[in-house]
Amino acid sequence: MMIFHVVTIFPEFFRGPFDYGVVGKAVEAGLLQIRIHNLRDWTFDRHRTVDDRPFGGGEGMVLKPEPLFLAVESILPERTPDTKVVLMSAQGRLYSQAVAREYACLREIVLLCGRYEGVDERVALHLADDEISIGDFVLSGGELAAAVVVDSVARLLPGVLGNEASSVRESFSSGNPLLDCPQYTRPAEFRGWKVPETLLSGHHEEIRRWRARAALEKTARRRPDLLEKYWKEKGSTNEQRVAHETDSPEKAHGHS
Repeated sequence: MMIFHVVTIFPEFFRGPFDYGVVGKAVEAGLLQIRIHNLRDWTFDRHRTVDDRPFGGGEGMVLKPEPLFLAVESILPERTPDTKVVLMSAQGRLYSQAVAREYACLREIVLLCGRYEGVDERVALHLADDEISIGDFVLSGGELAAAVVVDSVARLLPGVLGNEASSVRESFSSGNPLLDCPQYTRPAEFRGWKVPETLLSGHHEEIRRWRARAALEKTARRRPDLLEKYWKEKGSTNEQRVAHETDSPEKAHGHS
């Protein structure tokens, strides 16, 4: 069973997000455990202070190193190769499906939720094993980012998804930098927009080829950077790229 520890000054924040969907089911099934820790439990002054003004001046407040060090040393008294301490930070490396797969192989993860202007740099340098950002934007704190990490890792754990193949076929899955293909459901026609006939044919090989082409087209339209990565990994020639552009399954059916 995998264990997530979330260290935060707002433990109430997590009363809802982890109770539903894939994460809630994983917890109920005993495949995942989530323990929320209040950072203020590792303070010793009357006001339970976790932050202070930055040296050198500047705006905002900075989370102090002592409570965070004490918290991690209490939660993980022994650090092993299958444990990791992760600082959620706007300055961290960009989170991705590859990182989620990396984390899914671990036994225990401590997520440190930053707040205020930032976290004392000694936490990143001497306490955290990894520093993660979920995107090139700034949040008020690391709680939302921590919830994203827990959800994305939980769905990769064996037994969590009803269909194990789901996590293999979807966007950003292992060995597949492309977006997932367009998906349709009933009715076959809605307000004049029809589902591509191939998907209704029952011909599995044709459906497989259609989905492969549609994934390429969708990636080209929405994430050309990922498509460029795909071509480089495939070592494809310019002729092959042109062939793709002229064989798009979406051109006959409109955008999804």
